[in-house]
Amino acid sequence: MAGGSSAEHQLLSRIAAGDGHGENSSYFDGWKAYEMNPFDLRRNRDGVIQMGLAENQLSLDLIEQWIMEHPEASICTAQGASEFRRIANYQDYHGLKEFREAMAKFMGQVRGGKVTFDPDRVVMSGGATGAQDTLAFCLADPGDAYLVPTPYYPAFDRDCCWRSGVKLLPIECHSANNFTLTQKALVSAYDDARRQGIRVKGILVTNPSNPLGTIMDRATLAMLATFATEHRVHLICDEIYAGSVFAKPDFVSIAEVIEHDVPGCNRDLIHIAYSLSKDFGLPGFRVGIVYSYNDDVVACARKMSSFGLVSSQTQHFLAKMLSDAEFMARFLAESARRLAARHDRFIAGLREVGITCLPGNAGLFSWMDLRGMLRDKTHDAELELWRVIIHKVKLNVSPGTSFHCNEPGWFRVCHANMDDETMEVALDRIRRFVRQHQQSKAKAERWAATRPLRLSLPRRGGAAASHLAISSPLALLSPQSPMVHAS
Repeated sequence: MAGGSSAEHQLLSRIAAGDGHGENSSYFDGWKAYEMNPFDLRRNRDGVIQMGLAENQLSLDLIEQWIMEHPEASICTAQGASEFRRIANYQDYHGLKEFREAMAKFMGQVRGGKVTFDPDRVVMSGGATGAQDTLAFCLADPGDAYLVPTPYYPAFDRDCCWRSGVKLLPIECHSANNFTLTQKALVSAYDDARRQGIRVKGILVTNPSNPLGTIMDRATLAMLATFATEHRVHLICDEIYAGSVFAKPDFVSIAEVIEHDVPGCNRDLIHIAYSLSKDFGLPGFRVGIVYSYNDDVVACARKMSSFGLVSSQTQHFLAKMLSDAEFMARFLAESARRLAARHDRFIAGLREVGITCLPGNAGLFSWMDLRGMLRDKTHDAELELWRVIIHKVKLNVSPGTSFHCNEPGWFRVCHANMDDETMEVALDRIRRFVRQHQQSKAKAERWAATRPLRLSLPRRGGAAASHLAISSPLALLSPQSPMVHAS
């Protein structure tokens, strides 16, 4: 442009014009592949099956039935229209009192009644994404850092960093101990950040874990709360899968730990993010919750909620449903039963071809181990395998690299967002692909055993060449291997 630098004439802000949203991740690339060719049992059986979306569709029929039996819960019915004017009028950013009370009670119910929540600390946001964005705004300045155990949810790079400018620094966890967070790894990450001159403002954990499908034990949570207090850093616990635990051990919330196990911790540093998107399968309702023990954070987050407040109509409906304690208990029990059945079926289906997953008891997914199918132990090889799974096998699974996993070969596979028949189609595709890979590998091994490589080396003094036979590497795959055709 004439007259002045391009920076002076840039029409958009640096944030808007940049790529900090994180959409260039393979995590989102898989979604795009699905959207271009979505699988449908009746109309497109050759399409891509969506196994990259952590959504719970297994128990929506229970909610549908409750809605049919409680038409008064909606202001759009004859039975509920009397509430229309009250709900339709302006609501301040505190939200409906009955919703906050119902949500606080339900959060306690999900956690087994072992802890109570104060309705006046319940702050609404536009989904869990909005909750994390709000907390980052309240807790940190641009350039400050959160420490995050790996592997972690890819969209945290968007939720915490895009607008607030927070850095996410990994706490490296490893498969040798099932990716369990250790104090040694935490201290190492903290010390590394300090040596680089980076101010650490918080530790961000998901419990239950996304993508691992595991829960943190009481001792680990107590260690985190103690560390946060000693180093005056915030502890943010994302507990959006708290009601999606389907097997022992039971879920332990940070709320329970600071009350019973670490009573001396600084509660001003403890914050919880929650949502109804996962446990209820209601992501379209955009109900996110910030629950903080810090009065100043509650006050600031409440002001921020005016940018993403849940509609009063949605609050009204959910207040009615969440207040039905008997239905909630029945729903949580049945949802756990269905999640367990789906998880067990998926694990058993993979086991038929020798594929295993990290042992898990929570969430809507499994952490699948395909390390044995990589051509070598690199992230490039993982992405090569992932492209084959996306474009040839036509399954949108998420590679471990997108979760910042430091060990190539792990994939998150979501299996609660589909019906039973689609699930079986997906399993058939995986098993067929694995068997093809196993057959190709066996061919390569036979070929290596029967077709030695012969090298001619001249003898000293010009004597006749001597022939040296060298077996080809067993890892070499035949031209028929599916891995050869990776783009």
